[in-house]
Amino acid sequence: MDIVIIPGDGIGPETMQVSVELLQKADAMFGLGLNMTHEIAGHDSLRLHGATVTQRLLDQVKAADGLLLGPMATYDFKDEAKGEINPSKFFRKNLDLYANIRPAKTYTGIKTLTGPFDLVVVRENTEGFYADRNMALGHSEILVTDDVAISMRRITRVCCERIARSAFELARLRQKRLTLVHKANVLRITDGLFLQACADVGQDFPDVAVDDFIVDAMMAHVVRAPEKFDVIVTTNMFGDILSDLTAELSGSLGLGGSLNAGAHHAMGQAAHGSAPDIAGRNIANPFSQVLSAAMLLAWHASRRDKPHFWAASQAMEKAVSDCVAAGECTRDIGGQLGTRETGQALCRRLQSAA
Repeated sequence: MDIVIIPGDGIGPETMQVSVELLQKADAMFGLGLNMTHEIAGHDSLRLHGATVTQRLLDQVKAADGLLLGPMATYDFKDEAKGEINPSKFFRKNLDLYANIRPAKTYTGIKTLTGPFDLVVVRENTEGFYADRNMALGHSEILVTDDVAISMRRITRVCCERIARSAFELARLRQKRLTLVHKANVLRITDGLFLQACADVGQDFPDVAVDDFIVDAMMAHVVRAPEKFDVIVTTNMFGDILSDLTAELSGSLGLGGSLNAGAHHAMGQAAHGSAPDIAGRNIANPFSQVLSAAMLLAWHASRRDKPHFWAASQAMEKAVSDCVAAGECTRDIGGQLGTRETGQALCRRLQSAA
């Protein structure tokens, strides 16, 4: 498996180093045949190439089997004319990574506000209210006058149907329960189209039980009783908010893996930001990046029918769980270890998780 590794900005190089070391360990244990090529994007690329991402890098990623992307300083990149392109958006759009898969579950050893739960948010990734990705040319936010601004939301049947199918397929592999989240009581046309597309796709999955919640009510329900949910599917902005909420309910955003997947490409990506205020201090939590790497292996296993990749992915996830349970983790989630030391503990745990 050929993987392009991009460490990212801020804490990215530290957390990515842990992920790479764990992948190397998994490669040796499970015979994965990983070929990891290290590249740059973000601030490093801007200084060297005059752009945060380049066409050469995109071509390289397209030729690989997967991309592992570290956290990027996306808020810093404001003017695309100056090469300040949001790398995450760039890859999602150019690789058509329409499904953002964000698991959230509780871990033994982490104190939470709720009881145990294990759910997945499946978020549409390519349209919605996101102004940078739903127009062929131009921007979908308009400043009419200095005091009047308009934002347009694009919802298409094809995007709704493919995210629905991804969610139904995942639900069939888990508990065969799927929850649709929407605001069709107000956004009657756009979310109405989303619900209809889900219903149409659902005809192919009669064994999956389906319910739906209005998004504001869903926020209350998932805080009160997240254990009632398994797979959740929703549109872009609602999914962005909901997946951060469920990750925090599990104990920390640093415990949330994230996979952006399309028909032909996938990108494992840490769910959190680049946290420049703690960069270089050996205190960053590497688990989100590690879990995202595990998800990338699982995606490859499914796509290529390679069970040893699935076994490696499961062993990496178990190593994280075992480290958390033993308190072998960073201070933000109750441990006493640094980033590097947490990585060393993960490698030891991986050996026993296999």
